Amino acid sequence: MKTSKSGAASILSQLNTGAHNGVNPSISDSSTYVFNTAKDMSDTFEGTKEGCFLYSRHSTPSNNMLASSLAAMEGSEAAHVFGSGMGAITAVLFQLCTAEDHIVSSRTIYGGTYALLKNFMPKYGVQTSFVDTTDLQAVTAAITPKTKVLYCEAMSNPLLEISDIEALAAIAQKYQLTLVVDNTFTPLMITPLKHGAHIVIHSLTKFINGTSDAVAGVVCATEDFCNSLRDVNQGAAMLFGSTLDSQRAASIHKNLKTLPIRMAKHSENAYCIAQGLQQAGFKVMYPGLDGHKGKHTLEKQLEPGFGYGGLMTLDAGSLEKANALMEAMQDAGVGYLAVSLGFYKTLFSASGSSTSSEISKEEQIQMGLGEGLIRFSIGLDHMPEETLALILTCIDKVALHKGA
Repeated sequence: MKTSKSGAASILSQLNTGAHNGVNPSISDSSTYVFNTAKDMSDTFEGTKEGCFLYSRHSTPSNNMLASSLAAMEGSEAAHVFGSGMGAITAVLFQLCTAEDHIVSSRTIYGGTYALLKNFMPKYGVQTSFVDTTDLQAVTAAITPKTKVLYCEAMSNPLLEISDIEALAAIAQKYQLTLVVDNTFTPLMITPLKHGAHIVIHSLTKFINGTSDAVAGVVCATEDFCNSLRDVNQGAAMLFGSTLDSQRAASIHKNLKTLPIRMAKHSENAYCIAQGLQQAGFKVMYPGLDGHKGKHTLEKQLEPGFGYGGLMTLDAGSLEKANALMEAMQDAGVGYLAVSLGFYKTLFSASGSSTSSEISKEEQIQMGLGEGLIRFSIGLDHMPEETLALILTCIDKVALHKGA
């Protein structure tokens, strides 16, 4: 591991001054870089010279600074940033797999990832088996001699199922698989590499950036794997071209410094609202509630001080009721009817018809994703009790049945 500090301590302790000793690092606003000699340029192309920048699709000082901070946060040797979370996921899976390889993946994952695995990668000979990764016997049963990757989300989207990363890592070790964990929902809360994961992915768009004004992703892994992604001849990061803009990298890097405070507040508010809705008799899913079947698994992996996360779900019973409730909440000022998460205002959407719409209705039913399920990303409101009261008022307005 790169550091023995906690993720929060690591990202807060770094001192990176900019030009003229600015307290923020300077932004490298160039697409190409000057070499002193022609040999320096050719050596850089061949990968035999370090410390030189060539072209911003390869890397930039701003992108490398963000990557370094994220590697420190996750405790990885290295990291590489991308123009989107899907850019990061796609690069990792294509770097690890070739034709006729096989992936075992959680059945409850982000819709874009599901579509990549289900619809796109089979065109290149890579097949995926989708299983309930909380069922370790099902995971083992799905592994074949061609399996290369075991893929899961630390906390799944949108059902908030909790992966036992240590147990999955043991399976991966036994069968010589690469365990890839998407940690987007639980930054700082869980450090997957500590529990045996090999590669950690984030959509930086969400909690890590926190202001819903940038799209980005990151892969945290070994130096060797990150270098393989950057290889000019065979690196998926290099050849797919999912490059993060330097100015966005600098902006995300600044927002990263407040992540510890924000994650704690997101969790505090979500716990208050989820508990209040449950006590009022409504069907709520939140990993911090005693009724959540993954609570114990989450607790044994949690880093102290960040709670149980900022995501919760409410089952409205039907899409009609869900839509009416979301519109009422937006009108009342609870937050926004919008996809994504990690924003300072509460966001809500009906996952089955939005962020998980790539998954067929039949498969949604099989995995327990009802059409009335509303996913909430709880914001940073100072008084969550007031937000809870507003939500309950909206529930009364649309006549949502208790235990729906």
